[in-house]
Amino acid sequence: MQPSIWLIPLRNLDADARAIQLGSVAELELAPGQRDFVGDPLRMALVGLAEDSRHPYVIEADGEPVGVLTLQSGAAELAGWPDKDSVWLLRGFLIDRRHQGKGLGTLAATAAVETARKLTARLGGDDAGVVLSVNERNHAGQSAYLKAGFIDRGPYLGGDSGPQRTMFCCFARPASADVNLD
Repeated sequence: MQPSIWLIPLRNLDADARAIQLGSVAELELAPGQRDFVGDPLRMALVGLAEDSRHPYVIEADGEPVGVLTLQSGAAELAGWPDKDSVWLLRGFLIDRRHQGKGLGTLAATAAVETARKLTARLGGDDAGVVLSVNERNHAGQSAYLKAGFIDRGPYLGGDSGPQRTMFCCFARPASADVNLD
């Protein structure tokens, strides 16, 4: 049976609930070598709360915190996208090492796209989808994103941790339709 994935919006919680969730984030563990691809989970969540353009989430699987991610508006070019405003940027995405290999990354990436679609509708935006960059050495991450419906749109050399792949998932139509990075 597939686990239930929930994205818990840190920004929408009261102070006590947020403190509990941030405590859980502080306990997330990175796998060996994972730090090459992501930063400190607690720091990412706190930075996400400090910037209005970022929407940080705790990823829960069957009620247990298993990861974090952030959706950011106005920053898509940080993933090799040709502009900053037409899509959401998915960043700071990680699954705790103790929960990897269970398909949670794919489920959470799928949930992130749906959450970004709902944010777009709620905020009255016209974003077309979600973009991210993933390190070329991060084969597990690339696989999870592909399974979640992301399309590999090509290389991106602007990341801090070496060559990346820009990946995109469209809201309303197949991800390969009408979107061009050229």
